[in-house]
Amino acid sequence: MNNFSGYKKGVNLGGWLSQCDHTYEHYDSFITEEDITTISSWKVDHVRLPIDYELLEDDNGNYIEKGFSYIDNAVKWCRNAGLNIIIDLHKTAGYSFDKGENENGFFESPLLWERFYRLWEKLAERYAVSDGTIAFELLNEVTEQSYGPIWNGIVRNCIGRIRKYAPDTVILVGGYWQNSPDAVPDLDAPYDDKIVYNFHCYDPMNFTHQGAYWYEGMDTAFRMSFDECEPPVTPEFFIERFSRAYDAAEKNGTVLYCGEYGVIENAEPEDAVKWFRAINAAFDRLDISRAVWSYKEMNFGISDDRMNSVRSELIRYL
Repeated sequence: MNNFSGYKKGVNLGGWLSQCDHTYEHYDSFITEEDITTISSWKVDHVRLPIDYELLEDDNGNYIEKGFSYIDNAVKWCRNAGLNIIIDLHKTAGYSFDKGENENGFFESPLLWERFYRLWEKLAERYAVSDGTIAFELLNEVTEQSYGPIWNGIVRNCIGRIRKYAPDTVILVGGYWQNSPDAVPDLDAPYDDKIVYNFHCYDPMNFTHQGAYWYEGMDTAFRMSFDECEPPVTPEFFIERFSRAYDAAEKNGTVLYCGEYGVIENAEPEDAVKWFRAINAAFDRLDISRAVWSYKEMNFGISDDRMNSVRSELIRYL
């Protein structure tokens, strides 16, 4: 695969159907069709939709039809707005990138693998398209490097199961260390010619996560400006950061997609724009598709009021 057409620039819908209070009141109010229309006005071409398994499954793995209706709405709203959509399974039974979720055992349990495969079969059967308007992302941010070989096997089996229902759908696969670009070379060669390598980038973390209460070792009072970053954050900084992933994708006949990148709300808005400008230049030079984290709230929201003074410039660098 040499071109992830229709997914050049996108926006994450974090906090709606994932990393949230899993209630219908929240689902009904956090994102509406008006938000999708706003995103479309920013001249992007897709959204990334994180979903948690709790939206779709009860504790015993039985499917919740009403949960699927929210994905149905997202797909419909995106189609109305001329946007494509990536359905990203952000959390599965037994696994979350966030240890605070207390989801454990997935990588040690064939029973949980089977539940994961069945859920993806269900999603594929329901959302498979041949026109490229929907893509699938198997799982968000595998953490431990030791999971890498197991994950490669799970990926291969899951894609095989999906292909029975969705032979033409593009599938995104990321590696360990929270989808680090450094993990991409350890991904198996693509299952077929419709696989894209996925990574995330928040480098340098002391700038993009300054004051983050959840980031281990971070002082919540810490603040820094963009110009204080060492080494300086330039397009060349990011090009070098992505180089091993880029080479691995090229070697294996596929392309890269950056599913998350962004700057925490603790940074000055003007400094955030400088960071976005630098990483956008690198994405463009390497022809890397991407989706910014995140549309609203989640400590990174680009639609939040704090960004009002810079948003018109910021969206030029998505």
